[in-house]
Amino acid sequence: MPDPEFSTGSRGIRRGAVLTLVFATVLATAAATDCLPRDDGESHRRIDARAAGATVAREDVERAAAEAMADGKSPSEAAEEVVSRSGDRWSAVYDKGEYEEFEKALDGQYTGVGLGARRAGGGLVEVAKVQPGGPADRAGIRVGDRLRTIDGREVARRPVTEVVALLRGGERTTVELGLERDGREWTERLTRTRLSTETVTVRRLRDGAVMIKVASFTKGSGARVRDAVRGAPSGAGVLLDLRGNAGGLVSEAVIAASAFLDGGLVATYDVRGEQQALYADPGGDTDRPVVALVDAGTMSAAELVTGALKDRGRAVTVGSRTFGKGSVQMPSPLPDGSVAELTVGHYRTPAGHSVDGRGITPDLVASEGAEQRAQTVLSGLGGTS
Repeated sequence: MPDPEFSTGSRGIRRGAVLTLVFATVLATAAATDCLPRDDGESHRRIDARAAGATVAREDVERAAAEAMADGKSPSEAAEEVVSRSGDRWSAVYDKGEYEEFEKALDGQYTGVGLGARRAGGGLVEVAKVQPGGPADRAGIRVGDRLRTIDGREVARRPVTEVVALLRGGERTTVELGLERDGREWTERLTRTRLSTETVTVRRLRDGAVMIKVASFTKGSGARVRDAVRGAPSGAGVLLDLRGNAGGLVSEAVIAASAFLDGGLVATYDVRGEQQALYADPGGDTDRPVVALVDAGTMSAAELVTGALKDRGRAVTVGSRTFGKGSVQMPSPLPDGSVAELTVGHYRTPAGHSVDGRGITPDLVASEGAEQRAQTVLSGLGGTS
C-alpha cells in the first residue's frame, strides 16, 4: 500500500506493520507454507519477511486459545499473551475486523486521509504524498507541507511509522492535522474514508528511460509492472523504484520479477524444514538495461524482487541496504474468529543468501542523490531511447 497507515499505539503499530509486511498469495506454481481457507475455497498462502529472532509454536497458541475459550475467557487475548512471551516480534494476533481490513488492503484498498509522511531536516515531518481525490487533497494539503501535530500530538522526531499510525482510524472517523506552509500554521479536520491505492506509477525520464515506481505489491501490481515494461520504447532502460515498498502479495512480486526474466528461480523458502521454490514465468524482457533503486524501506516481497534481479544478474541495484525481513508466517484461525500469524520458516534469494535480519546490500551504495546516481548508472548501461 502506498504510504501505508498503521493503527495507533505501540501494540497497534507492531500489528499494523505485520499486516502491511505480510505478503500473502495463492501460489499457483509452487507448494506453500500452509493455508487459511477462503469462502470460495481458495487457499491463501502467506510468506512474510524479517528476522523474528525467537519463534512461537502454533500448538502453544492454539492450546492457550482453546483453554481460554473453555474457561469463558478471550481466546485472542490468551493467544496474544503466548505470542508476546515468545519474543517473536513478527508473530501477532488480529481480531476478525483487523484481518478483514488486511484482506481489503491486499485488494488495493485502505482507510485513511490519503497522505503519506516522510522525515525532513531537523527531525521534522512533512507530507510526502497526497492521493488525488482523497480527503487531504480536497482540503488543499500539498506535498512538502510540514506536519506539526495529529490530534494535538506533536509529531516532530517521532518515527515515521508512528506518525503514519496516528493517521489511521475507522472509516468515517475524523482526525485533526496541524500543518505549516511558508511560515503559515493552520489546522484541518479530515474524515477518514476508504481509498483505492495507486501502487504502480510510470514516467519517462529526460534521457528516454522509463521509471517504474512500485509502492507495494497488491492485486494487479505485477501485471502493471509487466505491461509498463512491455510498453517501454525499444531500447529504453528501466529504473525500477522499490524505495519505501513494504511488500504485499508474493504472487504479484513474482509476476513483477518475471517481467525481466525468462523463467528460472526467483526465491527458495523453507517451512518447518521443507524446501520450496518460486519460479519466474518465461518470456520476460531480458535485453533492456535495468537498475533497481532500493532503501531501508524496501521490505518483504520487494526484497524478494530485489534479490532475484540482483542474483540473476538482471539488474544493477543502487541505494541503501534493504530492511531485512525474510521470515515465513502461517495464519492460524482461532475459536473466536481472530487469526494468529506465526513464524514458521525463512526464504533465500536465488544465490542462497538469507535476507532475514540482514537485508540486501545494493551493488552501488548511495543515500544522498541515490535517484540521480541510479539514472547515471542506467545511462551508462545504455538505457536511453
